[in-house]
Amino acid sequence: MVQTTSRFFDEMARLMNDAAGVAQGVRREAETLIKAQAERILRDMDVVQREEFEAVKEMARLAREENEVLKARLAALEAKVAASGGGPTDATTAVV
Repeated sequence: MVQTTSRFFDEMARLMNDAAGVAQGVRREAETLIKAQAERILRDMDVVQREEFEAVKEMARLAREENEVLKARLAALEAKVAASGGGPTDATTAVV
């Protein structure tokens, strides 16, 4: 009786281990399918990727910085022209 009970528990333990392995395999397969489906949906929606977004964000930051530098330079040139009494300081006037 003791050996039969022990064998029964051994078989149950093996069955549970096999079931756990199968469940993990099913989980991995489901994750793979869900990820592929999500990527397909995002690709169909034409959503921008993170790398592209970061690149454009950096370009915009650099353009803003350059714009600020040019604005300061223009203001300095206008002030210089105004101080020398050399003419209009209107922004539409070309200063070279």
